[in-house]
Amino acid sequence: MSRPPILDPRAVPVSGVDAHLPPVDPLRLQAEALRQRFASSPTWQPEHAGDGGAPGFAERSPAAAAVLLPLVERPDGLQLLLTRRTDHLRHHAGQISLPGGKTEPDDAGPVATALREAEEEIGLLSAHIEVLGSLPIYTTVTSFQVTPVVALVQPGFDLRLDPGEVAEVFEVPLQFLMTPAHHRRHVFVYAGGQRQFLSMPWGGHAGERDDFIWGATAAILRNFYRFLSA
Repeated sequence: MSRPPILDPRAVPVSGVDAHLPPVDPLRLQAEALRQRFASSPTWQPEHAGDGGAPGFAERSPAAAAVLLPLVERPDGLQLLLTRRTDHLRHHAGQISLPGGKTEPDDAGPVATALREAEEEIGLLSAHIEVLGSLPIYTTVTSFQVTPVVALVQPGFDLRLDPGEVAEVFEVPLQFLMTPAHHRRHVFVYAGGQRQFLSMPWGGHAGERDDFIWGATAAILRNFYRFLSA
């Protein structure tokens, strides 16, 4: 089966905005509240399980992977540390991503994978990281079974980016991402069927540019919203 053409997400019209959903209570977005949330997780269901088995990719065998949701403790609130991939990558070039990647045979589990990848990609050392827990697996269109690992990050770290993979890192307020009024829905026709994705455009670069958070990253963040809202 031939693979469908690569999607330009910015060109897909917005079909809806989820402003009818309430934002997460700011009190739940504090470090201690997150510790308690993961210590006694509520009953909840993720909204997005993934896009595994999409046309053109169904022949791929599932592979384990993990990403880190690094929540930096700043005086004005928690900030999610995100990366922008380099433009020359074969896959996900220029996209906004969470640090992470494929599980290696020596990894003890998804937490080990997420911590190793964060150190390799951006130089974030585990000495600054407090792992809180994990979210349900999200299966990507390319059949990676991704475990999102949520962690608090103490400031004072010195990042060293892998120039082959990461163009830059930046922080987005967690409160912004946990406000569904900033979540946009897009519907499009792909390989003969109707599909959809979420986006969370972020314009916090003093007018220099807007970042288009979408795909697996946006879906995982939406699941995080559901976890915190349950």
